[in-house]
Amino acid sequence: MRRFIPATAVLSEKTKYSLPLRRWRWRCFSQVAQKEFDNKGGVVVPKMPSFDYAPPPYTGPSAAEILSKRKEYLSPAMFYLYNKPLNVVDGRMQYLFDENGRRYLDAFGGIATVCCGHCHPHVVDAIVNQTKRLQHSTILYLNHAIADLAEALANKLSGNLKVVFFTNSGTEANELAIMMARLYTGCHDIISLRNAYHGNAAGTMGATAQSNWKFNVIQSGVHHAINPDPYRGVFGSEGEKYAKDIQDLIQFGTSGNIAGFISEAIQGVGGIIELAPGYLPAAYNIIKKAGGLCIADEVQGGFGRTGSHFWGFENHGVVPDIVTMAKGIGNGIPLGAVITTPEIAEVLTRRNYFNTFGGNPVCTAAGLAVLNVIEKEKLQDNAFVVGSYLKERLIALKDKHDLIGDVRGRGLMLGVELVTDHELKTPAKLETLHLLDQMKG
Repeated sequence: MRRFIPATAVLSEKTKYSLPLRRWRWRCFSQVAQKEFDNKGGVVVPKMPSFDYAPPPYTGPSAAEILSKRKEYLSPAMFYLYNKPLNVVDGRMQYLFDENGRRYLDAFGGIATVCCGHCHPHVVDAIVNQTKRLQHSTILYLNHAIADLAEALANKLSGNLKVVFFTNSGTEANELAIMMARLYTGCHDIISLRNAYHGNAAGTMGATAQSNWKFNVIQSGVHHAINPDPYRGVFGSEGEKYAKDIQDLIQFGTSGNIAGFISEAIQGVGGIIELAPGYLPAAYNIIKKAGGLCIADEVQGGFGRTGSHFWGFENHGVVPDIVTMAKGIGNGIPLGAVITTPEIAEVLTRRNYFNTFGGNPVCTAAGLAVLNVIEKEKLQDNAFVVGSYLKERLIALKDKHDLIGDVRGRGLMLGVELVTDHELKTPAKLETLHLLDQMKG
């Protein structure tokens, strides 16, 4: 089980444990800060930007009181982190503050969601201004916010990926994408990857391939291919060899024709697993020959997070038929989207399909503001510069400490996996838990 943990780490209770240093706030090193480099022996060292914010005194309930209420009134499925749970009361840029005013560097970002920094003024202003004018109506009426964001998102994708449908989350987006693939092809079978996570509703739970995220409910028509994991996989970094398993699944587990294939370019919940080179092009080719559609899950990997490209799938040189997104699109506002071609989008006109809050004016105004901040502050470039430096330093630590088994990822979507045995790659469970609490302080 991958549990996402604030302030520097991601913990897995599954078969492997990693510490993904999840986006040291894109605002952590701003556009201005990128220009302030030290050049020591040819090594570019990014500098932290100035920060002089002090939160107002907190007068609300204590962490103990909140924890007591959670235990009494909230679902027990809502677990919390650390031996002493953190009561977060304020956030600015790359920092969080607890009830005592103590500052934390947030390397987690609300599960890869706060991509512009906490309370970015441009995003906050967009939310406030739209709320003052119109908080909610319905997509049955016209409003510029939803149209403006749809246009901006379509312009971020190549080819004929021009039609947008808004949702409230990544789970909803992936549910819709899977349904559209089935409707368009007339087939039911979907292929996803072992170790994948695509959501926890009926359809996406089937596409998810981690038992700790799956309940014993009907999840039909999904086949899970061997995961192209360069660190733990049977073929190492030979992506095309892994892709052959997809052909076997189609030949021996389906009628020969399928609805589609869904995958992330870097598995987020799965532990920051970057798919082996050459895998996605080979997989997409096999899927298309079987009549299926290719779905790129960009819920965590999109919006410049990987540094070199705006979308994670672009790192692999492929063009999907459907792209799903959420999390970073709203910087903390509940917003998701599905983008596809006009031909595929047409299938939803066969019946009435509606989402009450998908495309809400406040949410879409926030989404457009996020895109503007990413572009204006060159956050994608920043993710590349800072992420490259961070990965280099983490690899240097790996060379010094046997506990570090692997350092992986791109840009500011990075992971560190701890093991007690390099040959067996035995998960360092207790050490991970200890380090987790120590990093919180």
